[in-house]
Amino acid sequence: MSAKEGNLQAPKRDALDWKNPEFYDEASLHAEMERVFDVCHGCRRCVSLCDSFPTLFDLIDDSETMEVDGVDKADYGKVVDQCFLCDLCAETKCPYLPPHEWALDFPHLMLRAKAQKFKNNDTKWRDRIITSTDPIFDAISTPGIAQMANAAAGSKTLRKAGEALFGLHQDAPLPHFSPKALTKTLPGTMGDDAPVTATERTTGKVAIYVTCYGDHNEPQMVEDLIAVLNHNNVPVKILQDAKCCGMPKLELGDLNKVEKMKDANIPVFQQAIADGYDIIAPIPSCVLMYKQELPLMFPEDADVANVKAHFFDPFEYLMLRHKDTLISTVFPEPLGKVAYHVACHQRVQNFGMKTREFLQLIPDTEVTAIERCSGHDGTYAVKAETYDKAKKIARPVVKRVQDSDADTFGSDCPMAGRLIADGMDEGDAQHPISMVRKAYNI
Repeated sequence: MSAKEGNLQAPKRDALDWKNPEFYDEASLHAEMERVFDVCHGCRRCVSLCDSFPTLFDLIDDSETMEVDGVDKADYGKVVDQCFLCDLCAETKCPYLPPHEWALDFPHLMLRAKAQKFKNNDTKWRDRIITSTDPIFDAISTPGIAQMANAAAGSKTLRKAGEALFGLHQDAPLPHFSPKALTKTLPGTMGDDAPVTATERTTGKVAIYVTCYGDHNEPQMVEDLIAVLNHNNVPVKILQDAKCCGMPKLELGDLNKVEKMKDANIPVFQQAIADGYDIIAPIPSCVLMYKQELPLMFPEDADVANVKAHFFDPFEYLMLRHKDTLISTVFPEPLGKVAYHVACHQRVQNFGMKTREFLQLIPDTEVTAIERCSGHDGTYAVKAETYDKAKKIARPVVKRVQDSDADTFGSDCPMAGRLIADGMDEGDAQHPISMVRKAYNI
């Protein structure tokens, strides 16, 4: 049977067979990398997505054979190091994802390589620390410590020392830390007196998974989400005992730690679902973990599947409610021109551009949607060795924002927004849910 070129069927990613001993076999990994790299070499459709593909193609083109067989397998890791698991190649570009007979899944292959690297203790101590968000963020978000950390982030002298000692680029924009975690300041529930109206897909009550970033770095984003939900008669519960989603550890390749985080969070989520709540997280990466990454890691886990069915992106949820005329469309404050960056980890969830659709409901508001990588990509943009590449990736997005002459700009991912703002002459990025609260004038 001859091989088909491309595929017209809907892609269906296979489960990640990460508990199979062969998953960690180096010879098996290298053989699969050579096979996949050869297909990518012949296609080159993803060259503009991240630096993994230019790195791969340069290795091939500079080799003696100008084919994959001319690349030293010791250099395969250079390709892996540039992948930040955005999933865009698999979900938006690659025509060879299953059910195509070639069955490529480039992000899962890179994850397998990262997992082998981690298992072999071939990861930097810096990366182990900066991906340990729960203990690190908890320690910093305390009175006195948070102020010192924020002051240090603004000190050129200390930042230069930090690059030399820890490998964090001295110019990389770092998150601001609150002196007290948001979950320690909010009541457990809000808006309980609102009439609850369920729809086909939503219960009408929301449990907010605050996330590490919302809890410690941008609490205003979470408070704005609560305000918008309450304004639309949706009672809110705060999941105060939830832990990190595990995305930083996934990107590191520490899959056993990802499983432990899953085991800690699933009972919290399951109880909220049993109490009649849907779950929303304001960070696309955290939503993606429970809607895609964990279901692919644990395909037989019924609890994971149940959480997936009740987990929503904020604007996915709002547009589902809007479909049933349960969302107020009275917006006293227009937003003018909005430059809206579509976060990669939201795009690959494949539910459409719901953020843009909702913003377009606001009168006298013109939305320019930007579907390109911001370059932040987890910890990629703060590392000394990849910061310059992150800024290069972000440059076209920054230009689109500047060219749009926007009154407001921002991203569903606040980390992406921060890097975009770092490239602007002036202005701070706003999460779209904060824009909506402003439009509601609440």
